[in-house]
Amino acid sequence: MQMNLLLKALLCGALIAGSAGAQAERLKDLASIGGVRQNQLIGYGLVVGLDGSGDQTTQTPFTVQSVVSMLQQMGVNLPPTGQLQLKNVAAVMVTTSLPAFAQPGQTLDVTVSSMGNAKSLRGGTLLMTPLKGADGQIYGMAQGNVLVGGVGAAANGSKAQVNHLSVGRISSGATVERAVASSLGQNNMVTLELNDSDFSTASRVVEAVNRRFGADTASAQDGRVIRVRTPAGSDERVAFLGALESLSVTPAQVAARVILNARTGSVVMNQSVTLDTCAVSHGNLSVIINTENTPSQPAPLSNGQTVVVQNSAIEIKKDPGQVVLLKQAASLADVVKALNAIGASPQDLLAILQAMKASGSLRAELEII
Repeated sequence: MQMNLLLKALLCGALIAGSAGAQAERLKDLASIGGVRQNQLIGYGLVVGLDGSGDQTTQTPFTVQSVVSMLQQMGVNLPPTGQLQLKNVAAVMVTTSLPAFAQPGQTLDVTVSSMGNAKSLRGGTLLMTPLKGADGQIYGMAQGNVLVGGVGAAANGSKAQVNHLSVGRISSGATVERAVASSLGQNNMVTLELNDSDFSTASRVVEAVNRRFGADTASAQDGRVIRVRTPAGSDERVAFLGALESLSVTPAQVAARVILNARTGSVVMNQSVTLDTCAVSHGNLSVIINTENTPSQPAPLSNGQTVVVQNSAIEIKKDPGQVVLLKQAASLADVVKALNAIGASPQDLLAILQAMKASGSLRAELEII
């Protein structure tokens, strides 16, 4: 696989990142309000009415056990020696998420997934299934007709095909039966939880909140959690939180990081990544980066100041004697471009970046996925 196909996103992303500065973002995009979250629900149920595409009960005995248990609850007792041969029933897991502040009677979409060897759930009906939370309590009930998505035309355009048959969805298929207790605004305080821990960003959020709503409104507990004082009344608190989420904050520059996919060779970096002087040898490849500081003096009578400019040269060699020399500021994007020009493989790039990181010349956190 050629590197130019693998690194298009890297080169475009590096150019965009290098030209874009820090911009103000809404506080709701940087942080969440403590306690305002979704809760996952799960349930075990049966889908009936399948056209012979259900579980093979000889290989999935739990399906038969579930049917027998359900019939007993409805007053139907089967003989103990009876061996059911079912073809239109499938055992499924039902999953959904309970939104914050959901109230009894509200409907939710549910996902129905086969857990046996059913060939298809298309056309089936989910029987009433309790949905439980992590505490074992029932928070919803699900039931309805399963819709299997992914229908599209075949390659020759003569018939329709369904891409995935063992998972379906029921729109508004669950009803909330129990609300989750909320402690929002307890003691007239809420907590903001940053998506990424950063002391600089937390300090800027506190400064922006206090500047907008008054001193001592917000205080940072640590680099992630910020305590905010709210009005006492519920109406005033809701309006306050709405204004708080819309507040614009300029986040601090993120830490330098390089993400490398070892399977595909894809590389993503942010604009904070820098390189220092180093020399790396890997197989028939050698990478040499020289960095030197040169003074730049202003023109006469211009009232300017003398500044120091960092000039770097990147030299990459590949036997037999192929050389790529770049006379510009050293950046990881330049190294990747040069490696791509001489046909280096993703494995070569991975080894070189690891060597640069180990030597301390790669000023960034290297994360391999």
